[in-house]
Amino acid sequence: MEETTGPAPSRGEHAGTTAGDVVLRVLRVSLHVGFAVLLAIGVIRVLVTDTTAATRICSVALAGVLAAVYLLGTGWENRHARGLARDPGRFARAWLLIVVVLWLALMWLHPDFSWLAFPLFFLQLHLLRTQTALVAIVGLTIVVIAAQWAHAGTVSLAAVVGPLVGAAFSVVMGFAYRALYTEGVNQRRALDELRRTRAALATEQHRAGVLAERERLARDIHDTLAQGFSSIVLVARAARAALGSGDTGLAAQRLDTVAATASDNLGEARDFVRGLSAGNLEAAAGALAGRFTRLCAATERTARAAGADLECRFREDGEPLALPTDVSGALLRTAQSCLANVLAHAGASRAVLSLGYLAGEVTLDVYDDGAGFDPAALPTAARPDGTGFGLLGLRARIGALGGSVEVESAPGEGTVVAVRIPLRMEDGHG
Repeated sequence: MEETTGPAPSRGEHAGTTAGDVVLRVLRVSLHVGFAVLLAIGVIRVLVTDTTAATRICSVALAGVLAAVYLLGTGWENRHARGLARDPGRFARAWLLIVVVLWLALMWLHPDFSWLAFPLFFLQLHLLRTQTALVAIVGLTIVVIAAQWAHAGTVSLAAVVGPLVGAAFSVVMGFAYRALYTEGVNQRRALDELRRTRAALATEQHRAGVLAERERLARDIHDTLAQGFSSIVLVARAARAALGSGDTGLAAQRLDTVAATASDNLGEARDFVRGLSAGNLEAAAGALAGRFTRLCAATERTARAAGADLECRFREDGEPLALPTDVSGALLRTAQSCLANVLAHAGASRAVLSLGYLAGEVTLDVYDDGAGFDPAALPTAARPDGTGFGLLGLRARIGALGGSVEVESAPGEGTVVAVRIPLRMEDGHG
């Protein structure tokens, strides 16, 4: 049976076999084999020596019962260690008591069964508390010496020294086994805790990844699809107004703008379905300038269709560099979001996108001469209706790249959104 001073290892704890586990297994097997061999020797000695028939019959019968009890306990412990049976720990002391009583009866019948004391010493150290085990070992040693004396009719030095040396050796080996067993249990517990920690960490990393992906999708949807739908709503209202005034030609132009914006949004939606994102945008030198130029033209077209007079221009400073795809994508999304806000809220007549390539960083300034606002009044969290996410998402997007976002505005004085993103040396060389 397994030691009661600590829990028996579970099936999961045996997943990894260490050198200590191998030593423990060898010692345990050696103990069981030694018990069986010494019991068999005792039975043979009873049968070959000059003993009565009653002694032989009783000895063989008791030896069979002892073997069965011993096998029952060790088999139960082995099944528990493999996770196939309940923990036998609470029955361990009772089992040991039955084994010792049967052994005492055999030793009373014949002295050669006294050699079984040595594996029993080991079992006592394994199953009992240390002080109790030492007292029991001293007691059994005295019993062995007394049995030898009683059967021989005299006491010899070998009959005393042999049991004493055997008991001392068993104590030393028992303590060594207990130390190995305790270390093995602690190692298995540590490995089990490590597995649980790694599983929890993997779960948390997965959760963080899911949340990060949700946030990224929320930013992309806000800066593309949501802004496109906002433009469609704005131009559709203007088309309805034109139809109400009877100007079907103007209404048709505005409906064309609605169709073009919807087509662009459809393209964005298909990009999401294909798993594309801003990080897959072309990043070659000069490519971003072309995207900004087309964005300005589309913004002017949408403004005119909505009945507004907005001039949108793009300018570039410095020598264009091949930017990393995540940087170019963030700049494009920033420009899309800012110009959509200009269309929806600023009432501006002029907007300027300024892309600058400086030493070690790339900049984007979005200026409009519209109504302006108080930056201190900006929301610190998205509103319940889903609005107010634009600048928050912009700061998160740029912050993830190590950049910064500054907003300068005042009522009636227009607005400037300034973005700065640092570039590594290798980034500037594409």
